[in-house]
Amino acid sequence: MEEKILGWVVLAENFSLDGDAKSMRTAAREIFDVDKNSAEGLALMAESALYSDNLDEAESFAGYALSVEPKHLRGRLVSGGVAAKNFKLRDQLKIFEDLINDAQNELKNLNARINDLKRKFSSKRREKTSEDEEFQKRLEKEIFITQSILFKALCWSANGLYLAGEPARAASNLLAASTLTDKEDQAAELYSKHLFLKNYRDVSPKQAKESAAQYNLFFARVRPFTHKKNSDEERKLHIGYISPDFREHAIANFLSPFFKDYDAENFSVTCYSTGKKDFVTTKLKKFNVEWCDLIGKEPAEAAQIIYEDDVDILIDLSGHSQDSCLPILAYKPAPVQICTLGYTASTGLDATDYFLSDKICSPEKNSLDTFTEKILRLDTCCLCYSPGLIRKMPAQELRAPVLKNGFITFGSFNNFAKVSEDVLYIWRAILDGVPRSKLILKGKIFSLDDGKEIVKEKFRKMSFPLDRVEMRPYSPDYLEQYKDIDIALDTFPYTGGTTTCEALFMGVPVITFRGKTHGARLSASIMTAADITELIAFSPMDYVKKAIQLSRRKELIAAYHVGLREHIKNSPLMDEEKYIRELEKIYRTVWKDYCRSAYNKKYISTSPF
Repeated sequence: MEEKILGWVVLAENFSLDGDAKSMRTAAREIFDVDKNSAEGLALMAESALYSDNLDEAESFAGYALSVEPKHLRGRLVSGGVAAKNFKLRDQLKIFEDLINDAQNELKNLNARINDLKRKFSSKRREKTSEDEEFQKRLEKEIFITQSILFKALCWSANGLYLAGEPARAASNLLAASTLTDKEDQAAELYSKHLFLKNYRDVSPKQAKESAAQYNLFFARVRPFTHKKNSDEERKLHIGYISPDFREHAIANFLSPFFKDYDAENFSVTCYSTGKKDFVTTKLKKFNVEWCDLIGKEPAEAAQIIYEDDVDILIDLSGHSQDSCLPILAYKPAPVQICTLGYTASTGLDATDYFLSDKICSPEKNSLDTFTEKILRLDTCCLCYSPGLIRKMPAQELRAPVLKNGFITFGSFNNFAKVSEDVLYIWRAILDGVPRSKLILKGKIFSLDDGKEIVKEKFRKMSFPLDRVEMRPYSPDYLEQYKDIDIALDTFPYTGGTTTCEALFMGVPVITFRGKTHGARLSASIMTAADITELIAFSPMDYVKKAIQLSRRKELIAAYHVGLREHIKNSPLMDEEKYIRELEKIYRTVWKDYCRSAYNKKYISTSPF
């Protein structure tokens, strides 16, 4: 690449990393003044068009670039991006897989060349000349460009892999991407997403804890607040709840108990919202709570606001889920900080004191050591199901499908990324054991023709009976479609939460496998709180056995469909007042522990700003 062009490419790449598509286009035009047929100039025009959502132009320029240089990295990057935006999942995955391999090899070669050059200088075999310095600078520029393209390819690829039900590979790509950016906040966000996706597959307790703890390193330079609080253990406490998801989101099914039934004489409540607003937000604001919008605030600024609000206990409801609030918690804006509800594993953040679990998800004996936080255990389930904020719940179908179909219909509406190979083998064994039975799968992946084909290919490799599987796309009326399901099959090791609650509420019994970690036991905890423990399996083979046995008892299936909704309405799973009272006892206990600890340490109040 000519030196002048190389300089413009470096500049354009910096514009790209800053999200400035217009300036990228300007840099590309400067390249055309040097070489009208430059593949790099054409590819930069294509990338600029891609970020402006002009897909036809992006595809056209990328095609021109690849006609000039068929293996051109940026041209292929844009082709993959166009495929992704056009929902051509298989093309997207193939393009990015090949591109990542080639970019990694190119980066390896460039680094080897520059290391050879440095060794020559360090060995003092000869003096470094101006030509050597220019050559080294050129290599460094090429490394920067290649590394930037690889970074973008890894991020694009991770999105596609997750949708395609390959969360482990997606997590690996996000981890690699987190090492390729100099922006600490971006690296922390990518690593956070990596941790979230690791929950979809089995990870050893030691590795899970070590991986989570690595997240804290991104905040080594953050100076947290220290606090001097009124040490009256019985005084009224200010509770803060922080989340990006006070909106139409799965956690809206569990929020009402926090705001509706709390003890206003002994607690005041403030919601700190960092995400989008919608009709659910409007409903939540009608509760007797204070509301503070932190949308668009940098973590340090948001933390300062919470600190000045004098919050005693801050409850994070997102963990490592999308748009995580953990960078705010890293500043320790409240003296006691707890993570719960929106995430099922350790945050790894030193500033998070506790993780709220329960005696099923995290039994005091035989509990795996996977958390960096101290575990708080509720006697009942760690969540309380309270639907209705998002939509009026539809009526259940009282007649089980088997009574009209003459065969059993199993179903799973879980995110397909949760469906591991182990789960598929178990489901195949169940279908083998229940003649004429069918399986209905529903999710976003089945909204794409490519998604269906990817799943079918996976099934064929496992000799899965495809003629007995129905794949349904996501649709807003998904709850009504439970009328077609006799028995719901849960996933593992990442079990259902909202999905399990919804199935039960719609009158559909759920077979779940009680695993070894909090996330792997969440459905078991839900089922226990709902007093339906007979459907909890304690091994994969027990899971198969319970599903087959239940399928043979049509009268019991019919009884579940008629009575489950009322049953769980009257169970601890939906007892909002009992849940919040128990939770408030925990708040009071951790506050007393803090007061005694603070008294001993003689904290001094200071602000890092």
